[in-house]
Amino acid sequence: MKPAQKGTVYLVGAGPGDPDLLTMRAASLLQTADVVLHDGLISQEILDLVHPGVTLTNVGKLCGRPKITQAGINALMIELATTRNSVVRLKSGDPLVFGRAGEEIAALRAASIPFEIVPGVTAALAAGAVLGLPLTDRASASKLIFCTASQAADKIGSTPLWTGPIPDDATLVIYMPGRDLARIASELADAHVNPDMPCCAISHIATPRQTHISCRLISLATLHCGPAPLLLLIGRAMESLLDNDPPPVP
Repeated sequence: MKPAQKGTVYLVGAGPGDPDLLTMRAASLLQTADVVLHDGLISQEILDLVHPGVTLTNVGKLCGRPKITQAGINALMIELATTRNSVVRLKSGDPLVFGRAGEEIAALRAASIPFEIVPGVTAALAAGAVLGLPLTDRASASKLIFCTASQAADKIGSTPLWTGPIPDDATLVIYMPGRDLARIASELADAHVNPDMPCCAISHIATPRQTHISCRLISLATLHCGPAPLLLLIGRAMESLLDNDPPPVP
């Protein structure tokens, strides 16, 4: 398998945390790169796969505070590649799904740094697999919608999560919903989403720390979900998870 090349940056998806879900390409690059710049949420099980000779640098967040800005990450990738290092930028899930890859790709292109994108298993797909549920279903869910509750600093509070109606036959997947589920519930109610719609919050997908809890949308504001990384799934495809559904909020 082709090893990491000097002077090249690899935007690599680490998947949801289970090292068995890494692609063979990702695993190979972790063994052959000079430097790995990784997100804070990359599991230790995956970091343990990195070759001992590789320099590991955490460029993620601690308690919501950035250890390095996005501009700083861009500059660091360029500096390392310019000095003939092979660089893996290791991201949770898939780099192209809410992974800020667009900003990094633009910076690498502007600096004429060669790069390669290595897809990873995004959290929504892993959630469906570990829950044993299809995200689409011919009888109940013919549409799949991905969105995020996390916004750029200059956008926070200015744009609702959702502004229009959501089809009743869609599965809505909300990445990085945060802890303010009451706000999400309110915005979905304003968008006329059926209050009876099943919901599932799943934490630390595909890791030994995984937990999940289900309810109906009317109860979402009071749901006690697990810690980040967290994913919220809403739709008829989640119906079978509601055996232990908490009572609706009056």
